[in-house]
Amino acid sequence: QVQLVESGGGLVQPGGSLNLSCAASGSIFSIGFMGWYRQVPGNERELVATITSTGITNYADSVKGRFTISRDNAKNTVYLQMNSLKPEDTAVYYCDAMILTQRGGSYRERWGQGILVTVSS
Repeated sequence: QVQLVESGGGLVQPGGSLNLSCAASGSIFSIGFMGWYRQVPGNERELVATITSTGITNYADSVKGRFTISRDNAKNTVYLQMNSLKPEDTAVYYCDAMILTQRGGSYRERWGQGILVTVSS
């Protein structure tokens, strides 16, 4: 079994910062791209940022210059440093990863359970 577990969410004031973490555990042979998405109730889940296994990153326009995605391959962990937070960043944040559980198999997409980030004064 493979699990993705997010941590680091919570309540922060506008202009503040949070650092989300997502650790993958279980039967893991290799991890491909990892990413963060977010969803507001009633809206579709939207991409926030992704990072390949070699460190190439991609960001939604709404977070460029404020958020930074990174990963530690030795720890099977992806991070999202969020600075200059705005009320419109309020959402449930989900981590996502393409995981290979055995040599010769296929990568499968896995999702974390989600973690709430609330930006409010």
